[in-house]
Amino acid sequence: MKFPRSAAVCVATLALCAAQLSLGAQDKQTPPKQSSTEQMSRITIEVSGGETETPVENASIYIKYIEERKVMKDKKLELNVKTNREGTAHVPDAPMGRVLVQVVADGWKTYGRWYDVSEAKQTIKIHLDKPPRWY
Repeated sequence: MKFPRSAAVCVATLALCAAQLSLGAQDKQTPPKQSSTEQMSRITIEVSGGETETPVENASIYIKYIEERKVMKDKKLELNVKTNREGTAHVPDAPMGRVLVQVVADGWKTYGRWYDVSEAKQTIKIHLDKPPRWY
């Protein structure tokens, strides 16, 4: 009994696909290496508000940055953290460069501003204001 030529081609194609999948699975198991040009920093964000500079607890902080690419379109990345009781939030692996920091908290005006992260450990102090009263 002979295999038809099309069946042999199908078997060979399936074997190549299985080999590619196993190689891809092995590549995914190795941890990604950071390039020496990409530097990371630790950002501490301190949020206070009002005239008495009280710490703002449980404020949502959105950190947005753009990862520039040479060949493909730039990739936009975002991190979300919350402040603790002392009004501080820590971002351990933030990229160096230009970062948009937005703060949203109940009972306070929304805040947003671009910052340049240039140090390995950087502290950003943010002061929130009360919203105007509507009558």
